[in-house]
Amino acid sequence: MSDQHGHTHPHEHAHHHHDRGHHHGHRAGHFLKPHSHRGADKVDHALESSAKGMRALWVSLAILGVTAAAQAVVVVFSGSVALLGDTVHNIADALTALPLGIAFVLGRRAADRRFTYGYGRAEDLAGIVIVLTIAASAVLAAWTTIDRLVNPRDLHHLPAVAAAAVVGFLGNEWVARYRIRVGREIGSAALVADGLHARTDGFTSLAVLLGAGGAALGWRLADPVVGLAITAALLLVLRDAGREVFRRVMDAVDPALVDTAEQALVQVPGVRSVGELRMRWIGHRLRAEVAIVVDPDLTVREAHQVAVEAEHALLHAVPKLAAALVHADPALAPGTPDPHLVLSHHAV
Repeated sequence: MSDQHGHTHPHEHAHHHHDRGHHHGHRAGHFLKPHSHRGADKVDHALESSAKGMRALWVSLAILGVTAAAQAVVVVFSGSVALLGDTVHNIADALTALPLGIAFVLGRRAADRRFTYGYGRAEDLAGIVIVLTIAASAVLAAWTTIDRLVNPRDLHHLPAVAAAAVVGFLGNEWVARYRIRVGREIGSAALVADGLHARTDGFTSLAVLLGAGGAALGWRLADPVVGLAITAALLLVLRDAGREVFRRVMDAVDPALVDTAEQALVQVPGVRSVGELRMRWIGHRLRAEVAIVVDPDLTVREAHQVAVEAEHALLHAVPKLAAALVHADPALAPGTPDPHLVLSHHAV
């Protein structure tokens, strides 16, 4: 891994088991299996997380599908563009379950020689699809609303429109709470973001209710004006979702996680200081790469044990951390040449 001097070292501690009562398997086996006191439990937990995510997706897909179908029926005989925009939004939100579902299925696949980090990045690709879906629904809602402003028409069956709006709010709020709860439980930012998206859909449904009320009072433009408000809400969701997806694609993490990791490392006996520390999300699991500085007089076995204890501390301190690569650098005495200088001409 990379140390604080920016050089890359092949030595990996990410999947070593403790010497006390643990069997040291083949290096390749360590590379493909997460560190754990009980490796099978760690793998089972990852599979259970994906299963929970899948269950949340399919349940929410069913709820939003029924909600959107009920609203679509009302759109046909009421002519409400605000309700149409809300229905399209709900359909788009329901369909985001498909790319996320595919991502969760792919994420279960074990790492191999081509995809050495596994297939967790499929979740980021699903996030991009979700952002594009939100953008498409915003364009459709804006186009329909502008047409209705230019060519206004009367609304019909206002009580049905109001009832459909209430159904849309209740369905979306239930789905939002479910997705957010499961997403936080398994560490899936994409699922949490999708839950927040559903909550915004619920508020747009309430906006449709306001539009129906305005139309009932005789304001003919109430429906398209609310349609514009829904379009604006879609654009805000698009901005927030796009920012989250961009950060994931660019390997951004919460700086508080980095602080937590550093605090855990400096408390490990034998760690003099922390050099380079990198963290990244791969799907809904974290990976870390760190260089620690140790006493130069330690034996290879002793330095390795410090690295293992450092990895162990990270796994306990950082939530959702699946693996860590720890490289031990000897502290340099005054006048001692830097052993990494031989690699300096490879630095980019």
